[in-house]
This record gives sequence, structure tokens and C-alpha cells, in this order.
Amino acid sequence: MPDIVRFGIIGAGAIAPSLCRSLANHKQAKVVADYDVHEGRQKAFCDQFGIAKRPRSLDALLDDPEIDAIYVAVPNKFHVPYTLKALAAGKHVVAEKPFAMDIEEAREVAKAVKKSRKLWTLGMNRRYPALMQKAQDLVARGVIGEVYHAKARWQRRWGCPRLQTWFGHKKLSGGGCLLDIGVHMLDQTMFIAGNFKPLTCSGSVYGKFGNRGLGEGGWGQSDRDPKMTFDVEDFANAHIRLAGGMSIDLDVTWAVHMPRPNVMESIIYGTEGTVWVGQDESVAGGKESILLCTRKGKEFVNDENPKAKVKYPHCDRFNNFVNAVLGKEQPCVTIDQALAVQTVLTGIYRSSAKGAEVDLRKI
Repeated sequence: MPDIVRFGIIGAGAIAPSLCRSLANHKQAKVVADYDVHEGRQKAFCDQFGIAKRPRSLDALLDDPEIDAIYVAVPNKFHVPYTLKALAAGKHVVAEKPFAMDIEEAREVAKAVKKSRKLWTLGMNRRYPALMQKAQDLVARGVIGEVYHAKARWQRRWGCPRLQTWFGHKKLSGGGCLLDIGVHMLDQTMFIAGNFKPLTCSGSVYGKFGNRGLGEGGWGQSDRDPKMTFDVEDFANAHIRLAGGMSIDLDVTWAVHMPRPNVMESIIYGTEGTVWVGQDESVAGGKESILLCTRKGKEFVNDENPKAKVKYPHCDRFNNFVNAVLGKEQPCVTIDQALAVQTVLTGIYRSSAKGAEVDLRKI
């Protein structure tokens, strides 16, 4: 095992600083290099975080023997090809979500990981907050009984990423709100429920605002390009059936007419109770919170601070990855789980195009 895990980052966009901030206090991890196609953005990022190595090619980054691990933080189209290159170069990889443009791409990574014997994980940061871990523990311990249904939604009223950038351009993004924020809600809900065995799905996707130049929020640093037409969805919904009789309803929007600016929640329904976790202006002042609803006799009891275990006290995806490389923790996100989530996402798009339910076991 290495004494310190030295990182190289591919990308210097809005998400890249998350690694530097997360590892700032980790004594056995350090960001030593960054590569970005945009030299000015690379320089500004490296200057901000004191990163010395600034290679001007991807190959130079991956060929550096002083780099142990790579963080892939680039537009979705490049997640898989850059991951494959990093694995082939003998690096551990933590990739930004979504896993891939589709399930076929994701399976290529799974094969490469097995061949490389390197550690790979997907940076699903929504699993790590203490509230999510507590919710997962409550369900795992049977506090709410048999889980039979869940609702997952992240609805932004006016929150499309920066328009005329890669986010809304299908050739680079692969999809819109479903791949951007829907993946988070689907993943955290399946994680809390402890069920990564999807069977079928029926879904629909719509593009109603971004294609009219409407709905832009505050996320994104990429330069605008008028050629980057908005041709992805800004609304998606689905009904997913899983093994054991469980089902999930998923709703995701970047832009929609709704009373509140942002609602983000997972609701897990059990035979003995319900767990709600999320963020809603109408609950707990808009702060992310957890609520356990059970029943004692004829009375319903709402517990806003249920006792539950937090497996990863650091509550951080990058700390988990470093500790896994060091042999101190198991990775929270496994490749089989990531493949299951990607299967559902691919299935939703195909169901929408087909106008019918899709058997995910046949994808």
C-alpha cells in the first residue's frame, strides 16, 4: 500500500475544486497535477490550489510515474475514454458522474477495471452526507419493515446549467437533467433502499425550456458557444420495478413551473414506517434533513433525529476513495451498483423513445 495517494485531475471546470477541498485535510493524499484543454482555465485552477504540475497533454499527465490516481472531471462524453486511458496507464480512477453515455460504454469500463486490478469508483457524492448514511442504516436494520416503494425527485424551478455549453448538447452530455441530477436521486434512493436489482422501467423525457433559451440557473463555467444547441431533456420521469416487488417513481427537472425553487428528496416506504430525507424549503427551513415516520399504537410519530449508524464519518467521496486505495475502507460505490444505475438511466431514455416499458434485463 502507498503511504500517500497522489492525484492528477483531468479537467479544471466547476466540479474540479471539489477534490482539492475534500483532500485539504487528508494527511495521506495530495493533488499534484492537473490537465485541461483550456490553458487559461488550467492556470487559474492550479494557481488557486497551488498545484505545481501543469502538463499540456493528457498523455503527459497519465505517463507521470508520480501520479497514483486520476480524477476524471470532464464533460460526460469523455468519462469512459479517459477512464480507460487512465486504467491502461496503471492509475486508480475516481470518475465523475454519470458513469457513461449509455450502458454499453459502462460495461467497457467494468471489463477494463477487472483486467487492470486497479481501484475504480464513481463519485456519487449524494451517498455520503450523514443523513443519507443514517437513512440507509435505518432501512438495513429493518426499522421501517419491508420496503415496497420509494419516491425520488430533484426538481429545480429554474436551474438549467449554463446554456450554449456542453451540458445541453447531446453529443457531449449524452442527456440532460436525467444524467445530471436524476442520476443522484436514483442512486441515493437505491442506496438507501439497499436494492440494486432493477427489472423494468417506463419513462418519458421532455425538452420544453432550454431549447427556447429559458431556464438557466447558476451552474457551469464552460465558455458559451452558439453552436452548442440545446437538444436534451429538461424534464424526466419514470416508474421503475425492482426485484423483491419494490418500485421507484422518479421525477427530475431542470426547469418547470412549480411553487418552490428547489425540492430534492427520497422517500422510502416500508410496512412499519417511512424514511424521508432531502431538502425542501417547507421542511426544516430548507436545510437538508431526515425524518423517520413510525407508529406507536394509534399514534404516528415523526422523529427528526433518529438514532442510526454513520459508516463513513468523514462523509466524503474522495476521502472514501483514498482510504480504499490505502486499504482502510471499502469503497462505498461498487462497479456493480454503478452498472445497475446506468442500466436504469439507459432504459428510461429507450423507454421514452419507444413509448413503452423496457425490460432492463435485456439491455
